[in-house]
Amino acid sequence: MKVIFVRYGSLNEPDIIATFKEFGIEVIEYSREVTVKNDYPSTSLKLLNEFVEKHPCDFLFSINFFPYVSELANIYHLRYISWVVDAPVLELYTRPITNKYNRTFIFDRAVYNEIHPLNPDCVFHLPLAGSVKRRMQVIDSASEEQKQRFSHEIAFVGSLYSEKDPYHLSAKGLSMHTAGYIDGILKAQESVYGYFFIEDLLTDEITKEIKNALPNFPYAPEGSFLTDKRTVAQEYLGNAVTAIERDDTFKMLSEHFDTSIYTGSDTSGMPKIHNLGLAKSLEEMPIIFHESKININTTSKTIRTGLPQRIFDITSCGGFCISNYQEEIPELFVPGEEIVMYESLDELRGLCAYYLEHDERRREIAYAGFEKTKNNYTYETIMQKLLYTAFSF
Repeated sequence: MKVIFVRYGSLNEPDIIATFKEFGIEVIEYSREVTVKNDYPSTSLKLLNEFVEKHPCDFLFSINFFPYVSELANIYHLRYISWVVDAPVLELYTRPITNKYNRTFIFDRAVYNEIHPLNPDCVFHLPLAGSVKRRMQVIDSASEEQKQRFSHEIAFVGSLYSEKDPYHLSAKGLSMHTAGYIDGILKAQESVYGYFFIEDLLTDEITKEIKNALPNFPYAPEGSFLTDKRTVAQEYLGNAVTAIERDDTFKMLSEHFDTSIYTGSDTSGMPKIHNLGLAKSLEEMPIIFHESKININTTSKTIRTGLPQRIFDITSCGGFCISNYQEEIPELFVPGEEIVMYESLDELRGLCAYYLEHDERRREIAYAGFEKTKNNYTYETIMQKLLYTAFSF
């Protein structure tokens, strides 16, 4: 069996490619999306069509959903399997999501609940996965010097979203009333876990004002199920509140604990934090997660109910994870036994203080989380479910 893997540079791709190969599936990589991000849809369709003509395959695959890949799959009567691992993915709201050759897997149930009615037979809910075997190989081969260098009391790897916040970076000319109203919504949403209510509080008038204040606002193609209100809430204000939350979270942590973060974001407003720059995802992150006493997960607010990739990254390395509350966490892990959750910054502070003082309990939870991931959420296990479902009808 052969698959054309339409790549765009996601960190999940190497693990998925390796898993396909372990399953005996030949992987043909189409990598134009990795370096060229702004082709017209017609150009993307034409170039992929030429590639498929030269490389016959049994199905198409991508991380996240590409409308032009779906359209090509319809032409060739090929299954197009996509695994949505990010949020928001606004392409899910385009007309090709209704194509009958799609097999679309979405990790966030809130998004699944929105998209499933558009194509009930071809849209599925599926959690993400961790690469236990490959991450443990990195950890087991690490030198003592590496283990010491990447060992921290409290660690975080990722963006603080200050550079991914187009609302605060680009919005110009909003009225004082609208700017104040949005600031209030963002502050309220920051403190609420488990319910994303920004879209519910946007009026048509405020949505239009924000749209007009933002350059390069996305154009919804004909037949799209995407609304301006949904775009403002998810693409702009969701990122804005994430930036605010992460800034407040790591300011608090650095004021009370020895806190190290690996990021390219600006941390000049956190004088006590240790910004160690970017970490290499495949070579260094596993050691950081394994060796640090506490690993923090702060889920982007645009991920409304699901578990982000970072939770599986940490647990697949045997790391101890403290995460903000997400509705789907208790469905996959046992809180307090395999993962620890917080619902406020005050609670996070108390949990960090407790687990820094209780090494044995912390290690027990880290081991239990590792065992749960190893037994239930490896790429091999989850992709078996994905492929079985995709080819079952």
